[in-house]
Amino acid sequence: MKNINQGSEKFKIREMIEINKTNTRSQYLEKLIPILLLSTAIVSVLTTLGIIFTLLKETIIFFERVSIIEFITAKEWLPFVPSDPSYGILPLISGTLLVTFIAMIVAVPLGLAAAIYMSEYATDKTRRLLKPILEVLAGVPTIVYGFFALTFVTPILKKILPELSIFNALSPGIVIGIMIIPAIASLSEDAMSSVPNSIREGALALGCTKLEVAIKVVLPAALSGIIASFVLAFSRAIGETMIVSVAGGATPVLSLDATQSIQTMTAYIVQVSSGDAGYGTTIYYSIYAVGMTLFLFTLLMNLISQWISKRFREEY
Repeated sequence: MKNINQGSEKFKIREMIEINKTNTRSQYLEKLIPILLLSTAIVSVLTTLGIIFTLLKETIIFFERVSIIEFITAKEWLPFVPSDPSYGILPLISGTLLVTFIAMIVAVPLGLAAAIYMSEYATDKTRRLLKPILEVLAGVPTIVYGFFALTFVTPILKKILPELSIFNALSPGIVIGIMIIPAIASLSEDAMSSVPNSIREGALALGCTKLEVAIKVVLPAALSGIIASFVLAFSRAIGETMIVSVAGGATPVLSLDATQSIQTMTAYIVQVSSGDAGYGTTIYYSIYAVGMTLFLFTLLMNLISQWISKRFREEY
């Protein structure tokens, strides 16, 4: 009997040893996970700082050769004229904003309408089916969108607007709008779905129709998330590269004519990066100045998005 008890005690001791080993491994793992997560966060921060440092360094070299006043105020962007080059960023900014505003005119109503339908009208089964299909648009490569704009959208638009150039701002603007619809629809639908059902039921009990509930109750309640989605989509459209490079043209002009060829900031960077300028030339450094301008635009849009989210956020 004594031997049996000793055997059972040994078995329990072995179990305790194994449990302690397991606990020790879990403790090591618990200590290791925060270090790994902190390392990934530090890598992200250092990458951002490295990008900013690179842009600033090369941009400063550019402004040692070109006046910052000329860069901001001049109305011509003619870097490839050897005798008298001009580095006024305004034509590139106007082309970028023109395409972006066209994209937003397309994306905002369609994206918001899709969000309202999925949030307020669609059944759970329909929503689970439609949302992934809609988000497939975000996964299409932008170069495909670019050739779609050039070879499909532009010929259709030329039948409506005969004066439309082959390269123009209208076609890439429309296609960029189609591309950013999922961003607006998905984020807006998430914001609207987070509104408590009790608010909807209260409005319905007061005699509101379903459309009135969606437009006058749910939409204002989710306004912060919806506006934030608009701002983020605007930022995404500003930074679009391949669509405007393929279908927008390479003519930097300070104009609001969407039927003519234009050039955006991203398209100019692609043009010079493809080998049109040698290393160390003023044209080479100009892409960093344009890149810094684009970075500031995107940073401003993100700051506005965060401010709107905090300013108009509703807590339930």
